[in-house]
Amino acid sequence: MANQLTLNLTLPPPTYAREDFVVADGNREALAWIDRWPDWPAPALSLNGPAGCGKTHLGRIWVARSGAIAMTGADLDGMSVADLTSLAATSPAIVIERAERAPERGLFHLYNLVRERGGHMLLISDEPPARWSIALPDLASRLRAAPAVAVAPPDDELLGSIILKQLADRQLHAGAGVVQYLVSHMERSADAARRVVAALDRRALIERREIDRRLAMDVLADLAGAS
Repeated sequence: MANQLTLNLTLPPPTYAREDFVVADGNREALAWIDRWPDWPAPALSLNGPAGCGKTHLGRIWVARSGAIAMTGADLDGMSVADLTSLAATSPAIVIERAERAPERGLFHLYNLVRERGGHMLLISDEPPARWSIALPDLASRLRAAPAVAVAPPDDELLGSIILKQLADRQLHAGAGVVQYLVSHMERSADAARRVVAALDRRALIERREIDRRLAMDVLADLAGAS
């Protein structure tokens, strides 16, 4: 019963506040571009990197900074030119996650409309636009002319810092070796760190246990079994 309760309580909604973003060498340049807005040299900026590297968090920081609307590439499916015109008129700043999945003509029209209005788009994807399979030459040329900034996955130091911050935010104390064990055995992403620390917190509370390596092992096993 305790295990089931723990699993049910380990997935709080993610927080994407600026103060929760841990800066490191692998994401410093991308954050500098977000902070540089609206002084971008092109209507679009591309953020790219593997899953879990913090691209979504950076996108949400830009949403808070710019008032942008957030959508996915698939959201452009079926949108008419009139729909896109209305979107560009009401949302001069737009974040598009999984942008490589957007229909090419829709993305092309939206890019042009945003540019005409002096707006900006933040395109988030796993690969930079130069590596997308783009059949529309005009779209390819526009996107490849835009700055493309890579975001690296967390290294050991950054992942450990994220875990320590999550523990500190919850006023939790972890025993010796816990952070190092988690860094060596967990999924390498900021979101995974959040989930793991939430699970440690819940299970330690429910089972009245200290956060030690044994609890860390149990939590990682539980989360692996639930995935």
